[in-house]
Amino acid sequence: MDLPRGMKDFENNEFSKIEFVREKFLETSKIFGYKLMEPSPIESLSTLEAKSGESIKDDIYFFTDKGEREIALRFDFTVGLTRYAVSQKSMKLPAKISAFGGVWRYDEPQKGRYRFFHQWDIEIFGNTNLEYDAEIIEFTSKFFSNLGLENLSIDLSHRKLVQSYINEIFQEDNQQIVFDMLRAVDKIQKKSKQEIISEYEKKGYSPDKLEKIIEFSEITGTPSEILDKIDVSCFNGWDEITSVYNSLKNRNVNNIQINLGIVRGLDYYSGIVFEAFDNTFDIGALVGGGRYDSLPEAFGRTDFGATGVAGGVERIILALENQNSKFKELEKRISVLYVNDEVKDHAINIASSLRDKGIPVDIDLSGKSLKKQMEQSVNSKFAVIVAPNEFSSGMIVLRNMLDRSEKQVKIEDLMSELS
Repeated sequence: MDLPRGMKDFENNEFSKIEFVREKFLETSKIFGYKLMEPSPIESLSTLEAKSGESIKDDIYFFTDKGEREIALRFDFTVGLTRYAVSQKSMKLPAKISAFGGVWRYDEPQKGRYRFFHQWDIEIFGNTNLEYDAEIIEFTSKFFSNLGLENLSIDLSHRKLVQSYINEIFQEDNQQIVFDMLRAVDKIQKKSKQEIISEYEKKGYSPDKLEKIIEFSEITGTPSEILDKIDVSCFNGWDEITSVYNSLKNRNVNNIQINLGIVRGLDYYSGIVFEAFDNTFDIGALVGGGRYDSLPEAFGRTDFGATGVAGGVERIILALENQNSKFKELEKRISVLYVNDEVKDHAINIASSLRDKGIPVDIDLSGKSLKKQMEQSVNSKFAVIVAPNEFSSGMIVLRNMLDRSEKQVKIEDLMSELS
């Protein structure tokens, strides 16, 4: 029996890595004061269309249920969390919410991304406050640091600033032109400059103007370095970028730069946007986020805005593997081994006693030889060996599986020895 295309089973080795990322995410969420919740995995199709329009049908799983209702599987957490937030009339603001779990997208399967994958997400709902945007980015930096990811850069920009430049080049404020040019800029990481120019020239856009938009999107640096290359100080959004940049420096986030090519692909972003990259691994953005005040408004709330960030867990795992991450220290498991069936019941009793104390214990129940039991214990830190002669004297053998040293200890002293 074959799985549907783009789906996969998550075996123990991979699932343990997902759990490692989840543990670090929850630790970081607790430090920053985010409250964990999980929005419904099934939404009304109209709810998802409020975020991205009818075209979202091309990228999601949707169907008609037995009640003839059009519903869909969640493709991210932002929609569900925003739907929840706008429905909570008495919710205290700012509300800081986190989520971690599976999402479904009908994308072309690719490295690090299947049609079902895991995602982490944090959101802040409240008044428009640039310090909220800065905290979202600070969280991202601290979370990656807690994971042990190195050589990362966080690139930030502002949708309104890029839009202002587009309006200046085209000498008009036309929303269709803005959307088309934002999409063109967003494709630069995936296509060559000439491919993009050719694509949009067929749509009637001037190659010269496209060239200027693309050159603008390639500008990066600190605020002063940006101004040395182009005067954007009078553009809408520049003051907000510099404010967030300075706030991040004050928060000890130093792996940041302004990148005018960061626009994010979705049309609902309304302010600060950012992405994070592994500078040693060509896998694309590990995470993306920004301000999206228009989404709560689309759901009927105009009294607060929102900013957030989300990232694919499997892609982060690829980056960790590329940096030879051990994911976690060797788990302090104990293997209880027995020499023969004569002492098997005694070994099981010792294993159960250790488990009663909360210690992770492995023990073979199928009667394998001591040699086979030892081979299966390579991932344990210690092995407790129960042998007839030693046990008759109230002793067991405690073996350090790292340095292979052994010593005999009294059974009643085993807990203190392990401690």
